[in-house]
Amino acid sequence: MAKKLTGIVISTKMQKTVVVRTERKFRHPLYKKVITIHKKYKAHNENLDLKNGDKVVIEETRPLSKEKYFKVIKKI
Repeated sequence: MAKKLTGIVISTKMQKTVVVRTERKFRHPLYKKVITIHKKYKAHNENLDLKNGDKVVIEETRPLSKEKYFKVIKKI
């Protein structure tokens, strides 16, 4: 089963590629504080018209380049 993540587009400067920032929250096991972790993924974007700030769903695929192994499924 391929991993699906939801995030926000933060860069569209590359051809057929967007940078998506995902957010993950979890509670620290000892201190019980809620911690937010952000991670950026490069995702393949063939023909969807996206701009900065759009919320998208990305899905894991085979490696498409050195750093690109996700593709954009849909815009929310």
